[in-house]
Amino acid sequence: MQLGLDRVVLMPAYDPPHKDIANDPGADVRLKLCVLATEDDPRLDVSDIEIEREGTSYTVETLRELKDAAPDDELTLIVGADVAKGLPGWHEPEEVLSLARIAVTERGEDGHAAVLAGMGELADSGQIDFFEMLRVDISSTSIRQRISHDEPIRYLVTDPVREEIERRGWYT
Repeated sequence: MQLGLDRVVLMPAYDPPHKDIANDPGADVRLKLCVLATEDDPRLDVSDIEIEREGTSYTVETLRELKDAAPDDELTLIVGADVAKGLPGWHEPEEVLSLARIAVTERGEDGHAAVLAGMGELADSGQIDFFEMLRVDISSTSIRQRISHDEPIRYLVTDPVREEIERRGWYT
C-alpha cells in the first residue's frame, strides 16, 4: 500500500460546511450508504463520530477527537486534489496539518501544481503527500445528478448502495 496505512476509515459528515447537498436524505442515510458500500471490503471501515457529534463537521474537530482517543496513532487524511487545493479555506487549516498528514490524489483537472498553488504557504508544511491511484473521476455530486435525471448509476456505486437508493427513492 503506497501510504503504508493500517486501515482506511470513511467518515460521512453530519453537516459538511463546504457542500450543500440537494435533496439530502440526511446524515444517517449517508452513513448507511457508506456501510453498504464497504461491507464486503475488509480493508475499509466506517465511523459515525461526525454523525454522533452533530453540528457542522469540521475536519479539525474530528482529527482532535481521533488523536485524543488514540494519541500514538499517525493520522492520514485522504482527499482528492480538488478538495486539497481548498485547504487554506478550511476551519483551522494549520491545526489540521499538525494533527495529520494529507494524502492527495489527482482528481479531475487538478494535478500536483494546481494543488500546491491552491494551498499556498500550507504546501510547505511537510505534511502533504501525493499518491497515485486508479483515476475514477466519479463524484457523489455527479452520481446524485444522474439519479435526479433518471440516469443509471450501475457500476458507479456498489450494487447494495444502488439497490438501496433505488428502493428508497433517494436523491430523486
